[in-house]
Amino acid sequence: MPLNLPDGLPAIDLLREENIFVIDQTRAEHQDIRPLKIVILNLMPLKIATETDLLRLLSNTPLQIEIDFLQIEGHTPKNTSKDHLKSFYLTFEQIKKKKFDGMIITGAPVEHLPFEEVDYWDEIREIFDWAHQHVTSTMFICWASQAGLYHHYGIPKYPLGKKMFGVFDHTVTDKKLPLFRGFDDIYRAPHSRHTELKAKDFASVPGVKILSVSDQAGVYMAIAENGKQIFVTGHPEYSLRTLDREYKRDSEKGLPIEVPKNYYPHDNPESRPILSWRSHANLLFMNWLNYYVYQETPYDIQNIS
Repeated sequence: MPLNLPDGLPAIDLLREENIFVIDQTRAEHQDIRPLKIVILNLMPLKIATETDLLRLLSNTPLQIEIDFLQIEGHTPKNTSKDHLKSFYLTFEQIKKKKFDGMIITGAPVEHLPFEEVDYWDEIREIFDWAHQHVTSTMFICWASQAGLYHHYGIPKYPLGKKMFGVFDHTVTDKKLPLFRGFDDIYRAPHSRHTELKAKDFASVPGVKILSVSDQAGVYMAIAENGKQIFVTGHPEYSLRTLDREYKRDSEKGLPIEVPKNYYPHDNPESRPILSWRSHANLLFMNWLNYYVYQETPYDIQNIS
């Protein structure tokens, strides 16, 4: 089944080139079906790239999905045009009385700051609390996962001596969970962050469970309230070239950055990167949508609580 996207969204043409089934809003209005309603709070600086990455993964399901994009009112992005935001993004004020089957909150380039020093911290805390009452299941990605765990459960983040950067092996703690249906014993996922969570801090927090870890990258996934909240510290949504762009960007700026691990053949940045996490990413989003959104959300969306 297709994604139902706003007319004119740039990602539509990009995804169609990859033979991914999408329809625009005009066509979708002629179908008599209740789609899942998903809202994406996109905090990443390159918003169109992140939109495309997430939509690519959300399309890998037989469910029809209606997407809304959400922006932070108290922050002006530097890398996305005002016209794009005006055309495709809503503010929290515009959606706060609505309910959604699912929500995705992305990472943000603010992890070097204490949470309370992020200029939109008060607004995002309000959104976190709103989501708890208005969304069936929320997936927090990278910085958002750290921020959500800190806000809801007091779990802190810790600075790393150097950036956790590359593609790492992971294992799961409970293979019976439907979130991991189809997963291999060992699977890969990208990370790009300067901070980490520590497993010891989860032990004293009832209701929050670590689901997946990496010997190198540490805590990767956690779950709370039987899947109402899912926290992912890495970037399964990244496309093939995202780490490559980050590495070359920081290198050109003279910033201290190492070659991303397990990414280029023979660690040679002149080589084409190896895409080794696509199957995991597709399964993760498909399982989340099926088992934690579609099968849990009520048919009457107003009954979400």
